[in-house]
Amino acid sequence: MDDALVLYDSIFGNTERVARAVAEVLGTRALRVREVEATNLAGLGLLVVGSPTRAFSPTSAVKTLLRKVPRRGLVGVRVAAFDTRMDPQRLDSGAFRLFAGIFGYAAETIAKKLRRRGGEEAARPGAFVVEASEGPLYEGELERARAWAASLLED
Repeated sequence: MDDALVLYDSIFGNTERVARAVAEVLGTRALRVREVEATNLAGLGLLVVGSPTRAFSPTSAVKTLLRKVPRRGLVGVRVAAFDTRMDPQRLDSGAFRLFAGIFGYAAETIAKKLRRRGGEEAARPGAFVVEASEGPLYEGELERARAWAASLLED
């Protein structure tokens, strides 16, 4: 897809791996959010934004980029969001499950901000699971990311 772009931030490399897998399926580039000006996103056919979940939120670099997108700056752009996260069901921590249930994850926050800027949601937010805060991704997560990306190509 020539008019698509995948933007991401990554701390330990897991989100970057997902972003590159998504970009490969879409036939486009994956760029770090710091490499792009927020005002240059209008006119895309598809914009995908991903972040690791840090304190139940996207990274500050992703939040900064999304804040700088002009109001209505994504009108006519199909948008999608994804994150990498730990799975509370696999952790032995009731507190983590409680906070995750209250505050959510990065992908939902990103998706909401993209829609507020006029973007049309192309798919439900994607969630790709890491074994621990530094990773690695669980086996099969990159395949799930590719399948999620393929769903973005469907109309």
